[in-house]
Amino acid sequence: MNKMNLRLSGVFLFFLLISVFAQAEIKLPAIFGDHMVLQQQTDAAIWGKATAGKAVRVSTSWDNKSYSAQADPQGNWKVKVKTPKAGGPYEITISDGSALKLKDVLIGEVWVCSGQSNMAMTMKGYRNQPITGSNEIIATSANPNIRMINIKLDKSLEPKDDFIGEWKECLPENVVNYSATAYFFGKMIQQVLNVPVGLINSSWGGTRIEPWISENGIKKFNWVSLPDKKKEGEFSPQVPTVLFNAMINPMVGYGLRGAIWYQGESNRNEPDQYRKLMPGLAENWRAEWGIGDFPFYYVQIAPFDYGVGGLSSAYLREAQLKAASEGTNMGMACIMETGEKTCIHPANKKAAGDRLAYLALAKTYGKSGFAYSGPILKEMTVDGSIVKLTFDHANNGLTSYGKELENFEVAGENKRFVSAKAFITGQGITLYSPAVEKPVAVRYAFKDFVVGDLFNIEGLPASSFRTDEWEK
Repeated sequence: MNKMNLRLSGVFLFFLLISVFAQAEIKLPAIFGDHMVLQQQTDAAIWGKATAGKAVRVSTSWDNKSYSAQADPQGNWKVKVKTPKAGGPYEITISDGSALKLKDVLIGEVWVCSGQSNMAMTMKGYRNQPITGSNEIIATSANPNIRMINIKLDKSLEPKDDFIGEWKECLPENVVNYSATAYFFGKMIQQVLNVPVGLINSSWGGTRIEPWISENGIKKFNWVSLPDKKKEGEFSPQVPTVLFNAMINPMVGYGLRGAIWYQGESNRNEPDQYRKLMPGLAENWRAEWGIGDFPFYYVQIAPFDYGVGGLSSAYLREAQLKAASEGTNMGMACIMETGEKTCIHPANKKAAGDRLAYLALAKTYGKSGFAYSGPILKEMTVDGSIVKLTFDHANNGLTSYGKELENFEVAGENKRFVSAKAFITGQGITLYSPAVEKPVAVRYAFKDFVVGDLFNIEGLPASSFRTDEWEK
């Protein structure tokens, strides 16, 4: 009996020691790991879990400095480390007596990439839905200065402190399963700046914008109902706040340069609300991060035949166009010529990624000598039956690449739009219709599906637009 008690005591002591040592281990959220990229020249936050009350020391190899923090009663600790100019690879050692080492850490530019299925769409495409040129692009994609992390799909009624994901090197076997839009964006940024780039992809196909906004942010929109946090059982990823809670909140505070966004198809029937939600999302993320008005660039949804029922997606595109000028430090990439009538996921993701990169390079990084926006309507004047349009972002003129302009319409006071004859001139566009003697309004490509045919000389398309504000 005594031997049995001794054995039981020994087993108990063994498991007690294992428990103590397990609790003493440094634990880091998934956003921190080997191969990660930290934002350059900033106070980058690093946080995690340790034994309550224990001292934690963080040492960085780029300057051989150490930073200390004490774990709170819940075991949480956080430090901010000063990052140098872009470079690496480096190591970060985190210790509470037992060391954890992060290897192959780069310092550079970090961007969050989010949205619904067109951002989520990987370089290998979807079933029977390709990415143009993907095979060659994937085969030649190896780049030691690009790093990527995919955040696993998850939803939560309460904010989470971690998600599932792993930083990976930019190799063909990883690029094939990574967001095509994000990859093309990161590739151009890295090539032009010649610094490491870190891409964080947190996207979920088919989702609306409201789930990506936190509770503090969504309260500003009185038409949106907050979820019942006590709800039991399964719930939809369309519920407001639940994707922010699970897929954004765990990385809030991670050092970054900005965010790119590709979403809107699931909100197409509420353009007026979306016009407010779009800048609201950017403001919300900035407030949660607390690092100022970082840039927020997004892709305007492409034309697509949504079929009968519902509002024309032209109104959602209009809302996105207007939001770009109404929000702070925002910009919109237009892809009017890449839409496909029967596929909501355009194969030409390079256009989306490259045009987001043009915005970032020009507006965030101060690069010049190239265009970052397609033509945007400046002014309309009417002389009898003739309408003249001028445009911003068309200093070198306009082009249709030799094709007839087919997407302009004009209306008189009866509000009936008819097709218009349109010509490119030295000043902009001149248009008319024999059926409209006294034109009062013009629309361009203002339909569900259309192939944009108006560009500036640099090859960037004009968004669909209208000069009227008549009822939808």
